[in-house]
Amino acid sequence: MKKTFFKTFFVSLIAFTLVWGGYIYKTVINAPEEEESYKENFIDRMADGKDDITFLLLGIDAKDVMQSKGTRTDTMMLCRADKSTGEVSILSIPRDTKAYIRGRENEEKITHAHAYGGPELAMKTVKDLLGVDVEYYVKVDYNIVREFVTLVDGVEVNVPMDMEYSDPTADPPLYINLSKGYQTLDGDQALQFLRFRKGNKGKPDLPDGDLGRIKSQQQFIESAVDKILRPSNIGKIPQMAKSYYNNVDTNIPMDVILKFAMKAKNFSGDKIEMATLPGEATRLESWYFIMDEEESETLVKTMFSDHRTVKNLDRTQTGETN
Repeated sequence: MKKTFFKTFFVSLIAFTLVWGGYIYKTVINAPEEEESYKENFIDRMADGKDDITFLLLGIDAKDVMQSKGTRTDTMMLCRADKSTGEVSILSIPRDTKAYIRGRENEEKITHAHAYGGPELAMKTVKDLLGVDVEYYVKVDYNIVREFVTLVDGVEVNVPMDMEYSDPTADPPLYINLSKGYQTLDGDQALQFLRFRKGNKGKPDLPDGDLGRIKSQQQFIESAVDKILRPSNIGKIPQMAKSYYNNVDTNIPMDVILKFAMKAKNFSGDKIEMATLPGEATRLESWYFIMDEEESETLVKTMFSDHRTVKNLDRTQTGETN
């Protein structure tokens, strides 16, 4: 069973923004009166720039995100965040989506893009596929989910069924054993909840398979964001920042992150819009996810209208650099 729970990384991104927002509020906005001029200059600097960003979230099938060169992506999501409204759009791109990858002779699974050319080629591939100008990337490994959930003392979810699964050959080994019902999950249990799709032979599967897992992930994200927003977690800034830097690789500049932190109060779980790229699995030489181009274009225009570029790249082109 692959580590497809990386959708939940957005929790950590929001958490990082929020805790830094709390830090800024305590040390800058709420600073002593004699530092008023410093505060005003700082806030003026942080107020510059546009309100939203797009970034490609890459869940890497590796133990260490900093040593992931040549690895495939297990999860790929195109994200847009607007700091003025707090609205977040997340479009999941199935890892087996058939796509043109620059420099390759034939179309391949989009998961291969990172293995061939790292996050830069992955961003170009998504741009070519969807016609969206992707500004930044964020790469994560599974440790970020476990550590953030542990730091906030668990996340409350409603487990829809008894979940049982074991795979000692997985890397790391996977053991899932959760009981049905509303409960608070610790870091390890959260990973079990997010990774579960089917049981071992003779054990029940999650209804609707991957669609059922998406529902679980959406429930988790909303609950986790609400938990992280609690003022009691402001004091955990140092641990969260350490976890973030140990488990995240990104080209988003710190000043951009801090600008979003200044608007942390605008973000909440109920402002997150999630969707999956329209299409269907098709058996060719192997299993591929074939994107429905018409439905996908309509969806992308709705979710990323301000970041649309030219029409999808002519797939006969090669050697592109932009």
